[in-house]
Formats: sequence, C-alpha cells, structure tokens
Amino acid sequence: MNGGGADGDTVLQVDGIVTRFGATTVHDGVSFDVRRGQVVALIGGSGTGKSVLVREIIGLLRPSAGTVRLLGVDVWSSGVGELSRLRRRFGMLFQDGALFSSLTVAENIAVPFREHTALPADLIPPLVGFKLSLAGLPPETGEKMPAELSGGMRQRVALARALALEPEILFLDEPTSGLDPISARAFDRLVRVLSDALGLTVFIVTHDLDTLLSIVDRVIVLSGGRVIADGTVDEVERSGDPWVRDYFSARAPAGKKGN
Repeated sequence: MNGGGADGDTVLQVDGIVTRFGATTVHDGVSFDVRRGQVVALIGGSGTGKSVLVREIIGLLRPSAGTVRLLGVDVWSSGVGELSRLRRRFGMLFQDGALFSSLTVAENIAVPFREHTALPADLIPPLVGFKLSLAGLPPETGEKMPAELSGGMRQRVALARALALEPEILFLDEPTSGLDPISARAFDRLVRVLSDALGLTVFIVTHDLDTLLSIVDRVIVLSGGRVIADGTVDEVERSGDPWVRDYFSARAPAGKKGN
C-alpha cells in the first residue's frame, strides 16, 4: 500500500524519524515516501505529532533522529544557503492561515516575492493579482485587511501566498479547520483543481473525513509513534485498526470518494 520508492518521482522521503520532548516520545520511527502529483493526507489522533512532523519536514524543527529528503535535499544535513533555496520550492499553509494582521491581503501575498526574489517592485502587484485569481478571489480582495475577511477567504489568501513562488509541493496544516461545511468543501475542490492543473504535490494534515472522501489519493495514518496504515481511503479503512475504525465510523453509508 506504500506510495512509492526512492526514484525520480519521489518528492519526499521520511525515514526513521524519532521525535522526543523530554521523556515523551512522539514519533518512534516514522517512515514513508510521497510521489510527485499525489494529494496525500496525514491523519491521526490528538497528540500523534502530525503538525510537528510537517515542521520537521520543512526544516523548522529538528527531529531527534532520522532523515528527511525533500525534493532531493537532505533537510537536516544542508547548509543555510541550500535550505533557503529549498524554501523557494515548496509552499506552506499553516493552521488558521497565519496571515500578518497588520498587512493588507496584497502585502501578505507579496511577502515571498520580497523575501526570496529580486523582482522589481513594479512586477510584484500583477503577480499578486494572478495568485489571487488562482485562489478564486477577485482583485479587489488585495486591498482588504485579513480581519475584514471570512474564514474561508482568509484560507484562500493564505493559499495564494503559499503558491506565490510556484512550489513543487504544497503543505497544508488543517486547512479546513474552523470553516463552515460549504467553505470547507469549496476549499477542498480548489486544492484538487490546482493539484491536477499545475501538477502540484499536496501534503495535507487533516482530521476532516470529508476531505479524505472527496480529494485525497492516499492516506497515511499515525498512531503510537508510527505509521500504522498507508494507502487509498478504502485500503486504509479496511486496515482493522481500532482508531481507524472509529475514525471512519462517521462515514455516511452512501459516502464514497469522488472527484
């Protein structure tokens, strides 16, 4: 059921990750690969370290042991310059969007251009407008402050910012948390369309069963510090693990994955 080996199509390799905080072991040998173009969901109960793992993958938190290769780069054996170049190749949408409240929407989306490129200032506004359109937002949204937006619009702005530098892989941490069902499903559909249209690999930390049933190619389940299931939604549901069984018990009888 595993998603792929170490070849040219593998964009992420997590190998033997161990994470300890004092006497507490959160991860105890987490390993998996992600192949290019997949939409992959990472699920697990509270305290299983899903968000912690993403931060280890993108170089924000050093694991106690193990290796991470992201887009061919060994994240924790790389120098500052190589990591800086790597950060231009992936996008990250943190929980709740993590927009800068003192900046306008347009200024938020412009941050990656200003921090990671030498683009002339006059070229940035049209690029910001294009990223807004990719996220399904009208141009006038750029003039607003984050506090003026609904939760769904804030997530779309955060998505536009994450897409700013045309990443090869996009990490989303609980992107539909706190959204109403209509906004959540609209966001899911947008992510799937962007993945298909741009050939974008998407790695989603989520607890949202509807996200799994609607847009995900593959599910990785964390429990007890390890990966306990890895495969399609239907394969994982049949794994027989008690936590997985309880998780999928909320699935509607007629609920089937669709596009």
